[in-house]
Order: sequence, then C-alpha cells, then structure tokens
Amino acid sequence: MATKQSSTHLYTTRIDLQETTREKLVQLLNETLAAGTDIWSQAKQAHWNVKGKDFYQLHLLFDDVADALYEHIDTIAERITTLGGIAYGTVRNAAQNSFLAEYPNTERMHEEDHLIALADRLSTYGKHLRHGIDVAGELGDQDTADLYTEVSREVDKKLWFIEAHLQKQK
Repeated sequence: MATKQSSTHLYTTRIDLQETTREKLVQLLNETLAAGTDIWSQAKQAHWNVKGKDFYQLHLLFDDVADALYEHIDTIAERITTLGGIAYGTVRNAAQNSFLAEYPNTERMHEEDHLIALADRLSTYGKHLRHGIDVAGELGDQDTADLYTEVSREVDKKLWFIEAHLQKQK
C-alpha cells in the first residue's frame, strides 16, 4: 500500500546505500510504522474493552501484546530517520496509511471476538513483516531485514499466545 504522504525527501547520510534504495526502504518502513501504531492501538482497544469469565487473563494478555508492539514502533521510526527519511508516526498518519482492517468496535464484543480480531490483525501484520524481510534483503540492507526479523519473531509469538485461547483440545 502506498502511503499518502507527499514525496519522499531524504536527508543526506553517509550510509552506503543508494538514495533510490533508501527511498524504497523509507516508504516500506513508513507503511510498517503506520500499521504498527494501528495494531498497537487495536490491542489497547481490546485491553480496555474485554469482558467475560477470562477478563483478567485476557486484559493482561492484550496489554502485554500492546506493550510488545509499542517497543518496536520507536525502533522502526528511528530506522526511517537513520536512512535519511521522515518518520510519519502520528495517530492521524496511522489512520490514513495503515493497511490493517479497522477494529470491530461493536457493542458487547465477546472475549472470543477480541481474540479473533487481534489474531487476524497480527497475522496480517506478520505477513507484511516477512515481506519486509525479503524486500530489505533484496535491496541489500541487512540491518533493516534484521529489524523486520526481530519484530516478526515477536509478532508471531504474540499471535501464538492469542491463538492458544482459540484452539480447541480434542
């Protein structure tokens, strides 16, 4: 998804990646930043609004997911600026540029509804992160590929935690 920011302007840097490569990476990283901010806020939405017999456990789990996602937002934004780009990290930027589905803010969502909503979004975000690993690698930027790998591992782990609540034992 192309972000809706104006053209990419890069600051001068001595990093040995060509400007066109850095432009592509900055664009991709800003997409990741928008979705990362969006999914963080969606995890907080679930955290604030979950109700039911497993309230306390899920309340803590959703907050743990949000905290883990939030830690990576700053790293992503700093990689953008390290490459000479501008990090578009406001909530409004996230709302305009996130590729994630809107959180289903329906009244009286059940615990399972929150779990499914977060699992779906974590899965979509994880797929994007794996794409980012491939793109950064193809562009010769192992540092950005490593960043994507680190975030991907964390997102997959949190998806596992969420999905464990949805899996039925036989």
